Amino acid sequence: MSLIAIITARGGSKRIPRKNIKNFMGKPMIAYAISAALKAGIFDEIMVSTEDAEIADIARQYGARVPFLRSAKTANDTATTFDVLDEVITEYKKQGKNYDTLCCIYPCVPFLKPETLQQAWLQLQQHGWDAVIPVCQYPTPIEWAMKIENGLLYLNDRQAKNMRSQDLTPKYFDVGMFYFCKTDKMYQYRSLVAEHTGAYVLDEMQCQDIDNETDWKMAELKYKLLHYEK
Repeated sequence: MSLIAIITARGGSKRIPRKNIKNFMGKPMIAYAISAALKAGIFDEIMVSTEDAEIADIARQYGARVPFLRSAKTANDTATTFDVLDEVITEYKKQGKNYDTLCCIYPCVPFLKPETLQQAWLQLQQHGWDAVIPVCQYPTPIEWAMKIENGLLYLNDRQAKNMRSQDLTPKYFDVGMFYFCKTDKMYQYRSLVAEHTGAYVLDEMQCQDIDNETDWKMAELKYKLLHYEK
């Protein structure tokens, strides 16, 4: 199967300005996504989709291709990931290049390992799934969730009051790092989560949203623990 890695890196981050190329532990953040994809050795093409000239230059310096810039339509706040990927696949088709499988990689993934991409790709092939996404287990049962009304706590589900954790099925959340998906299935469902989507389970230390400054500092702490304190 032909496989393309599409790293989506818009320049207009608001909560953390220039997040995708901000220095993280000595390198631009996007460099970690590019490095993991290159070292995985499974992709026929590794490209960055961006409208930003500076991001494009840095992406090329670290080994990714930027054969074209994003259009204004897919660079605005309302564009979906599907819109971005559709534009990339369409532009490559104009060049006579077709990829039957894609991997959308988000740019802020400093904990993404090449081995993770390799293993998730192997799962997709071995099981014949439509897609594979990385997930992480919720640390506590979501059945025990509470809500606040007028300053008072209430169980979201009163029937869950006496449920024991060992009797509950573990629940998982999408960690938002990467998505493997067969291209035709992406178009069929207009989503990277298709009918038969497999789970690649990650350890909690590899899962970290980076949406604000507190997240960023937590990611730095995790990175130091994983790489410097062994």
